[in-house]
Amino acid sequence: MNYSLQPCSYTVKGFIWIHFLIFGIIQLLFTRSRLEYIFKSGPRMTKTIGYRDWRWQALFWHHFFLLWSTIDGQTRYSIPEELKQGSVVGNIAKDLGLGLSEIFERRLRVASEAGKQYFSVDSGKGELIVNDRLDREALCGQSASCVLPLQVVIEDPLQSHRIEVEIRDINDNSPSFLSSELSLKLAESAAVGTRFPLESAQDPDVGSNSLKTYSLSRNDYFSLKLKDTKNGRAVPELVLEKPLDREKNAQHQLMLTALDGGNPVKSGTCKIIITVLDNNDNFPIFSEHEYKVSLKENSTKGTFVIKLTATDADEGLNGEVKYSFGSRTPDLVSSTFEINEKTGEIVLRGALDYESTKSYLIDITAKDNGTPEMEGHCRVQVDVEDINDNAPEIVLTSKPSPVREDAPSGTVVALISARDLDSGDNGKVKLQLRKGSPFSLKPSFSNNYELLTSGPLERESFSEYNIEITATDSGSPPLSSKKTIPVSITDVNDNPPVFTQPSYNVYLKENGVPGSILYSVSASDLDFGENAKISYSILDSKVQDVSVSSYVYINSDNGSIYSMHSFDYEKLKVFQIQVQAKDQGSPSLSSNTTVHVFILDQNDNAPAVIYPSSAAMGSLSHQRMPRSAKAGHLVTKVTAVDADSGHNAWISYKVSEATDASLFTVNLYTGEVRTKRAVSEQDDSSQRLLIEIKDDGEPVQSATVTVSILLEDGLHEPILDLRQKVFEPSKKTGRITLYLILSLASISVLSLVTFLILTVKCIRNSRNSASCCTRQSDCDDYKNPNRNLQIQLNTDGPIKYVEVLGGDMLSQSQSFRSCMSPMSEYSDFTLIKPSSTTDFKEVISVLDASLPDSTWTFESQQVSRVTNKL
Repeated sequence: MNYSLQPCSYTVKGFIWIHFLIFGIIQLLFTRSRLEYIFKSGPRMTKTIGYRDWRWQALFWHHFFLLWSTIDGQTRYSIPEELKQGSVVGNIAKDLGLGLSEIFERRLRVASEAGKQYFSVDSGKGELIVNDRLDREALCGQSASCVLPLQVVIEDPLQSHRIEVEIRDINDNSPSFLSSELSLKLAESAAVGTRFPLESAQDPDVGSNSLKTYSLSRNDYFSLKLKDTKNGRAVPELVLEKPLDREKNAQHQLMLTALDGGNPVKSGTCKIIITVLDNNDNFPIFSEHEYKVSLKENSTKGTFVIKLTATDADEGLNGEVKYSFGSRTPDLVSSTFEINEKTGEIVLRGALDYESTKSYLIDITAKDNGTPEMEGHCRVQVDVEDINDNAPEIVLTSKPSPVREDAPSGTVVALISARDLDSGDNGKVKLQLRKGSPFSLKPSFSNNYELLTSGPLERESFSEYNIEITATDSGSPPLSSKKTIPVSITDVNDNPPVFTQPSYNVYLKENGVPGSILYSVSASDLDFGENAKISYSILDSKVQDVSVSSYVYINSDNGSIYSMHSFDYEKLKVFQIQVQAKDQGSPSLSSNTTVHVFILDQNDNAPAVIYPSSAAMGSLSHQRMPRSAKAGHLVTKVTAVDADSGHNAWISYKVSEATDASLFTVNLYTGEVRTKRAVSEQDDSSQRLLIEIKDDGEPVQSATVTVSILLEDGLHEPILDLRQKVFEPSKKTGRITLYLILSLASISVLSLVTFLILTVKCIRNSRNSASCCTRQSDCDDYKNPNRNLQIQLNTDGPIKYVEVLGGDMLSQSQSFRSCMSPMSEYSDFTLIKPSSTTDFKEVISVLDASLPDSTWTFESQQVSRVTNKL
C-alpha cells in the first residue's frame, strides 16, 4: 500500500480548490434546506440545529486549512504509525524524477536526521519502505505534529533532497491512570457543591485519539465536572451533589472512566473509594489553584523555587497544615525537587536539563492535623529555561570522495549538517572554514551545507587537504566545536618529465667494446602513479646519412644509452642524440634533451711514409750523392704523417740501422737525412739506412723506411753558389716572400672572421641554450663547411704547416695542410688533403715532384716550382 502524499504542486492546489468549491456549494444548499426546516420547527429546534450547523462549519474550515497547509511544503509522505516492516511509504524515485537504473548507478540512499534509520530504499523498485518499528509516541511524544525529516543523498554527481515523512497517530493507546484505585476521605459536613480534584488520566496518543472526556458511574451523591487549566488540559473534579450522612453510608465506591476520541473509542478506569469522616469540616485552601515558576537549567542544588501557603479556617490541630507532594507524584519530580512540610518551601534537589525535560508539573497536597484529616490541593508548573550549555555538532552527511586536481570551482565535495540541542539563539549555528583553503561552504536548507571547491587545486603541492570546519552558535557566551574533514586530491597529468640537464656532453674513447654503456640520462615527473612513470626513447636523426638508432640504443626504463658498435675517431669525431622522456599519463606529456657524444682519439694508426714515394709503396728508396759531399750535406728527407691527432700524431725519426753509422744522421723532428762528416775514399759506394718513424702515442706505433744511397764520383755540388744566389736580394725571392706573407695574412684574416662569426652566433643563441653551438637547431653548423672551421698552425719541427678542418663534423673531417719545403732555406707552399691513408698516393706524387733524387735537381726544380706557382 502506498501512503505517499502531496509533493507540493500547483496542480494539487487547484484540485483542492475545486474540491472545496463544490463542497461549499453543497454545504450552502444543505444550509438553505436546514433553515427552511428550522423555521417550520420552532425556536427550540432552531437553537439545536444552529448549534449543529456551527459545529459542522467549524469542522469544514478546520479540515480546509489543515489540508491546504499540508500541500504547501516540501515533498512529504504521510503514513500511520506501527506500520509493518517492509511496508511501502511511496515511490521516491518517481517523485524525484529518477529512473530505476539511476537508483543503483547513482547510489541513492536515505540519511535520517533522527539518528536511527527507520527507512530504506528498495533499489529494485525505487520505493521508500519502512525499515523499523515506528512508534509515534516514542518519536514525538505529545507533540501535535510528528514529522521525520529525511535527507536523500544521490551521488555521482552529488545531490541531496529533503523529504519529510509525517507519522500519523493511530489509536493504539488507551487512557490510563497512575493507579487503579483512589482513596478519598471526606467530612460528612462537606457542603453541597464542594469540588474534589481527581487524578488526571494520561493518553500518549494525540489529536482525536487523545484523551477527550471522563465519565462517572451513576450515584446519588456525586457528579463529575471538568475543569480547564492554563495548559489546556481538562482536570476531572468530583462535585458533591447531596449532603453526606456517615451513619447511612460511611463509604462510597465510584468508577471514574477516561475516554479518548478514537474510533473505536478506548478507555481506562480508576476506582474511587470515598470514606466519610466526622467533622473537621474545613480543609486547607491555597491562594491559587495553579502556580507557575521558571528556573534556569544551570541552577544549583538547593536553589529556592517557590513558597506555598495554604490556610485552614479551623483552629488548633484542625488548622495546622503540613505540605507534601501528591501521592501520585512521579519519581522524576520527587528526585528533582523537595518540599518543606512545615513552611511549604520547594527547593531544587537535583540537576535540571532543558534538553531532557522542559517542564515539570508538581501536585501539592496540604493536610491539616484534624480528625479526620482535611486536605487541599494545588499544582505547581516549573518551566526550565534554556542556557547555552551544548556545543554545536557537525555531522558529515556524505563522506567526501577524492577530487581531481583539475576540478572546476564549485564542485561539490561533501554534504554537511549542523545541529545544536539548545533552543532559540543558543541553537542557531554558523559554520566557517579556515582562511586560505581552496574550499567554501554553501548553505542549502535547514542547517545543511555543501562543501565546494573555490579555487585551483595542485596535487603536487598538497595531495590531501585537512579541512577544518568551525561551528559556532549564537548563544552568550557562544560555544563552538571543530571537525576536520580529509579530502584527497587525485592526480592529473599536468607536468611533463624534466631532465636533470638541458643537454649532456659525453666523451667516448674510440674503438670501444660494442654494447658498452655510453651514458645514463635521467628525468623526473612531479605527477603521481602512471602519470609519473617515464619511458625513454631516441628520436630519429641522421649521422652521416645513417639513422642514429644504428649507432646507439636506449633502455626505455632507466635511460641508459648503449653503443651498438665501436667508433673510429678518424671517421666520426662528434654526433648528437635526441632523447625523449614520455610519461604514461593520458594524454601523455614529454620533453627532450640533447646528448653530445665526442669521440676521443686513441693511438690506433701507425705513421705512414709519404716521401720517398717508393718507400711509401713498400720498396727501397734509391738516392745518389757525390763523394765530394761535405758534412751537413742534405741527402734526402723522409716525410711521414699519422692519421691520429694530438700527441698521437707527433712523429719522430731516428736511424735504426746503417751501413756506416758515423756517416749519416737523421733529424729527430724533420726527417732530414744529412752527412755527419765529409765522405772519404774509404767509404763504401753503397750505403744502406733503416730509418724508424715513431709517434708519441701510448702505446707507441712505428714504421720503417729503407734508404739506399749510392756514392758517385763526378757529381758536383754547386750548393754553395746556389745558396749565395739565394741569399742575394733579388726581385724573384722578394716576390716569393711577399706572396708568402700575403698567404699567411689571408689565412689569419679568415680565421679571425670565422671566430667572430661563431662568437656572434653563440651570443645570440645563449639566451635559449646553456652551451653555445651545441643545440639541436645548430646541427647545421656541422653540415655547412663554411661553419665550424678549425684552423691550426702547427710549428712542430722544421716543417711548418697550417691545418684547416671543416665540413660536416658528423662525417669524416676534412683537413687541409700547407706544408713547407723540406729545405729549411726555402718556403714551398702546398695544400694537401690527408682525409685517409689511402689518399697518400696523391700527396706522394706531389712531394715526389718537389723532392728529386739529387740535391742539385731538387733545388733547381724547387726554385723553378715556386716561381711557376707564383
